[in-house]
Amino acid sequence: MESNHDNQVVTDGQRKGGWERETIEKLAFAAVTEQRRARRWGIFFKLLIFVYLLFISGVAMYPQFKEDFWIGEAGKGHTAVIDVIGVIAEDKEANADVIIQGLRDAVKDKNTKGIILHINSPGGSPVQSDYVYNEIRQIKREHPDLPVISVVSDICASGGYYMASAADKIFVNQASIIGSIGVVMNGFGFVDAINKLGIQRRLLTAGAHKAMLDPFSPTNEEETQYMQKMLDQVHTQFINAVRAGRGDRLKENKEIFSGLVWTGKEGVELGLADDFGNDRFVAKTVIGAEKLVNFTRHERLFDRLAGKLGASFGRALGAFSEKLVLR
Repeated sequence: MESNHDNQVVTDGQRKGGWERETIEKLAFAAVTEQRRARRWGIFFKLLIFVYLLFISGVAMYPQFKEDFWIGEAGKGHTAVIDVIGVIAEDKEANADVIIQGLRDAVKDKNTKGIILHINSPGGSPVQSDYVYNEIRQIKREHPDLPVISVVSDICASGGYYMASAADKIFVNQASIIGSIGVVMNGFGFVDAINKLGIQRRLLTAGAHKAMLDPFSPTNEEETQYMQKMLDQVHTQFINAVRAGRGDRLKENKEIFSGLVWTGKEGVELGLADDFGNDRFVAKTVIGAEKLVNFTRHERLFDRLAGKLGASFGRALGAFSEKLVLR
């Protein structure tokens, strides 16, 4: 009887252990299945995002692809276009590095029959403008048979015209705005305002003119004259560049270098521009290669996102470091 009882106990124990083992196995298999399902969904969403990005890139690149491979007949060459759009500055899209790289890419392409500098800019940095001006002049010296034409759309003023004057010819629309051959430096003065508010300006410097043009201090005649002399020097550089580029096409008019702007029609009459026409007109009738290919270098989407992420990370890291120091 004891033996049977013992066997019954063992059998019940085995059954109990088997049930627990089976439950654990089911849970383990369920976990593995869930992991596989999650992995599959992860792969699916990654592929979906990849396809979406690929589609967006394709949409963005299609016009250029179409222009490069389908517009015009093969073997006849093309007219290269480099855009100068917006304010000219090192931290803007219209900066010397981007424009110069586009020019050099166009020159290297054996199918380039001519270059159009498409300008729609109110101006900007004289330094950036001078870099591009000198690059165009260098291209003309090294490739005298390669025409470089400036084509103005809405506006070509100040630094924009500085660049344009280096080209062989300048084409405008009758309603375009061109000129503004001058240099400006501006600011504000708050001396009377802070006096009325009872604010004391406490300024310490090492160097007699370190706080030159400080908006909260009275004007200093000596410093004003110094800055005016510097502006005149930059203005003279601007004038000399325009004279070298335009030559005897410029009409004798004392107002040309006064900083005034003119319509495209008036600009042609004054010799600031040569004729009327847009990109396609110039490509077809002046350069002789109707097909347009844009060589403007644009910041890639990935670089832009990476830059923003890097900047955000830098700000977050800086804030975290500041908190550590303050604590």
